[in-house]
Amino acid sequence: MIIGIDLGTTNSLAAYFTEDGPKIIPNRLGKNMTPSVVSIDEEEQIYVGETAKERQILYPESSASVFKRDMGSQKTYQLGKRSFTAEELSSFVLRSLKEDAQTYLGEEITEAVISVPAYFNEARRKATKRAGELAGLKVERIISEPTAAAIAYGLYQKNANTKILVFDLGGGTFDVSILELFQNILEVRAVAGDNYLGGEDFTRVIQELFLKDTGLSEEELDSKVLGMIRKQAEQCKLSFATENSYTMSCQIGEEKKQAVITAGRFEKRCEPLLDRIKRPVKKSLADAKIKVSDIDEIVLVGGGTRLRLVRKYVAKLFKKMPDTSVHPDEAVALGAAIQAAMKERKEAIKEVILTDVCPFTLGTEVAIERGDDKYESGHFAPIIERNTTIPASRTEQFHTIYDQQTRLSIHILQGESRFAANNVSLGRLEIEVPPNKAGAEAVDVTYTYDINSLLEVEVKVVSTGEVKRMIVKNQDVDMTDEEIEARMKELSYLKIHPRDQEENKLLLLRGERMYEENVGETRLEIEYELREFERVLNTRDEAAIADARRTLREALDELNEDW
Repeated sequence: MIIGIDLGTTNSLAAYFTEDGPKIIPNRLGKNMTPSVVSIDEEEQIYVGETAKERQILYPESSASVFKRDMGSQKTYQLGKRSFTAEELSSFVLRSLKEDAQTYLGEEITEAVISVPAYFNEARRKATKRAGELAGLKVERIISEPTAAAIAYGLYQKNANTKILVFDLGGGTFDVSILELFQNILEVRAVAGDNYLGGEDFTRVIQELFLKDTGLSEEELDSKVLGMIRKQAEQCKLSFATENSYTMSCQIGEEKKQAVITAGRFEKRCEPLLDRIKRPVKKSLADAKIKVSDIDEIVLVGGGTRLRLVRKYVAKLFKKMPDTSVHPDEAVALGAAIQAAMKERKEAIKEVILTDVCPFTLGTEVAIERGDDKYESGHFAPIIERNTTIPASRTEQFHTIYDQQTRLSIHILQGESRFAANNVSLGRLEIEVPPNKAGAEAVDVTYTYDINSLLEVEVKVVSTGEVKRMIVKNQDVDMTDEEIEARMKELSYLKIHPRDQEENKLLLLRGERMYEENVGETRLEIEYELREFERVLNTRDEAAIADARRTLREALDELNEDW
């Protein structure tokens, strides 16, 4: 079976296709969403999800989150004694989702369709695929999140021509995509976005407001206290869906710091973030050559779109109420599952042809003539423009610039700047040409970009017919099949915590966190409840443990309400 996976910045989900349509696969704790958090203990046991999220508050130095923002980069995260790349941390999340799916479905899962932000570049898409491979998954396809969301909303089943704008504000990334449906073809017309804007930034605003109101600064606080403040900031943000104010507090030694955060003040401080949202919207409309009034459907995707101020802003921006018929957190995973079903040729699903676009311009470095037969190097010549429908193949011809030139170097670049140095280097391809007068020899450079984000570069010498080809790989971040296999073996020594213990471990961590957050009689009560639970755990009596677990959970819930 092929499953669909939404690998998110804040939370990740998996889904599969049934006769009744796509369904979310619950994780080992019975929840639909698995926090994209990884933690490692002293015995090098890996924790993923809710347990890791709790551990992050208590043991921030051995935990990591929001690493999706660094996919495709060389940045490493130090967790205890070990360091990991973003794709390796993502592989732990994917492995956890895979194991949960196998447990739930009762069969082995070896393949997946994984979603990525539409604005992810080549390095980030390849890193996502590598993460899947490190998790033991064959990645059948990388699908753009807005396309997956459009499929989930059932928009592919509409008969009339429909122009759809997908507004995707996740935990750490923002995408806006314009799609057009005609007959059974769902075509992406344009994409734009911001890889460093998401719900986490709105949480950050609340955290900063609290620190300002209490006279605290991040520099003077330890990571545990900051983690607790951030957790409350997240709760405060979510509360603004129904409430107009929220009281935050934290314990600094013997002193309790407290502040009331209002929705109005929060929204005012978020105006710069909303301005950042507007720019990609305008860019996508311009690239698609359509007006706001041409949009038939507006689809909200991602947890960030649950914020009241975001929904108000979208409605004001488009003068139209967005579609909220599918849970914004689940839409992408459900769409990925439908795409997986299409891949398996499921009879229950209507086949739809998906087209995507190249999110960045692809081109090469050239020298341009400045007069007096003098050339200035370092300029960028586009070959495949951004938002070109893919698969696409484009050819441009380039000539030698000086007498007796015997070699041409094709510098493969990705980006939007006029200057080569400001764009991303994807590799080089060199070819020999016959010595001749300047401009007498030419090469045809063909870029072919497909739906799986593979770029083939072909260079043909016009006079001789000699051809050289290469599949572009970013050498700085890429891994060979042998290297992937070796790293898989290395990572396999790190065991994900046994799932039959996780529910108990999560409850203990929650209790430990609440113990640190409280003082006095409340702290003593928490300690008593934890010791009683630990006593029952030592009996290894499953029935007694289940009863004790329920008792502890109820006690902590009651104490949390009081606090």
